[in-house]
Amino acid sequence: MNASKGRLSFWMKLLYGSGDWGISSIGMMRSIFYAIYLTDVVGLAPRLASFGALVGIVWDAVNDPIIGILSDHLHTRWGRRRPFLLWFAIPFGLSFIILWSAPNWENQIALLIYVTLSFMLADTLQTLISVPFLSLTPELTPDYDERTTLTSFRSFFQLTGALTVVIAAPAIVDLVLASGGSQQQGFMLVGAIFGGIGAIPLLLIGIFVRETSRPEQIESIPFRETLKAAWQNIPFRYAVGIHMLNWSAVDMIAVVFPYFLLYWVARGNLLASIHILGFDLAYESAFFGILMSVCIVCIPFWLWMAKWRNKREAYMFGMIFWVAVQLIIFTIQPGNTTYLLIIAALAGIGVSAAYTLPDSMFADVIEWDELRTRRRQEGIFYGIRTLIRKLTGALVIFRSYAERSSLPGCFPCHAKNMPEYKSFSNSEEHDWQNKIIDSSPTK
Repeated sequence: MNASKGRLSFWMKLLYGSGDWGISSIGMMRSIFYAIYLTDVVGLAPRLASFGALVGIVWDAVNDPIIGILSDHLHTRWGRRRPFLLWFAIPFGLSFIILWSAPNWENQIALLIYVTLSFMLADTLQTLISVPFLSLTPELTPDYDERTTLTSFRSFFQLTGALTVVIAAPAIVDLVLASGGSQQQGFMLVGAIFGGIGAIPLLLIGIFVRETSRPEQIESIPFRETLKAAWQNIPFRYAVGIHMLNWSAVDMIAVVFPYFLLYWVARGNLLASIHILGFDLAYESAFFGILMSVCIVCIPFWLWMAKWRNKREAYMFGMIFWVAVQLIIFTIQPGNTTYLLIIAALAGIGVSAAYTLPDSMFADVIEWDELRTRRRQEGIFYGIRTLIRKLTGALVIFRSYAERSSLPGCFPCHAKNMPEYKSFSNSEEHDWQNKIIDSSPTK
């Protein structure tokens, strides 16, 4: 890397961007599958599972600024951010296995305590990795366009990681079931695979990436003064607001949209699938898979748009397009899968801007703060941003799950393990499924 010119080599960008693979894939799997895992595999009561998730998410939000301040004030010969990656990359991967290894206890309170503590452990280690990792973005290069490019590499791995786990995780669990294993074993295997794959690039970043900040740039100030100074940065407030609203919308869609697909588009057919490229995919996998695939393809477009115009205008255009597509979603009719997949592709264009541009703008806000205060304090800025984003996200998710309790029950994930299910022929399976659907409160 040529630090004087702020240019980064392609391989350095690729290595840094790959760090988001593990953070994204693990986060996506937890967002989509963890609730089902707790209720249908572990057997935890839904209300207790919601309470445990709420406690975990609140802790998740609180620990971010703490880790941010620690990384800002850490003094080592390896720098401020790299030690976190060197020390915690491997424990981070191992914690994901623990997260999906809940014991088969009958005592519900004991189960609740275990899953809550394992969630908090996994989340703490993820924070010890993600906050310093994100804080490296403005420290690797001072160049405006280079930071945008660097963020685009992160977005690529972020999206490919999310896409891979959405498609691969259910397939791995089904493979374990087909070989005579249990769902619990399947989820543990998924945790081991994605935890291991995610930890490796983070460890390599800690080994090979060099920080450009100098010791004299670091000035220790009290915690309260640090928070006050960060909040006095007006562009920082706007950037946090954009990030909060941006990801609150994503959280809401991730929780609610699968129900729209199941109960409206699929007409309540719990075993419905869409045939794509020789594969039968669930409606959720097909919709989100195409959406995220288009996200990946569109990253270079938004990178070009940000350079041609500017980041603000590119982001505004992307969000207007995304809102327009969300309004069109209401025109989707039951069973119209072709139109559904077209909407998924169009939504992917707007979501790509939501993934790519806010982080690159946030790095510029931190750079502006350094010019104003003569201090580099990326950790606290990213920590506060994540705190506000996760607290609002917790409220969104909690409210969404509260509404979920009023929806009809779903086909249990463990049903295929039942002897009654395995003994059915295709026609008998269809008849049994229809009985379940006919008993739904929506009928």
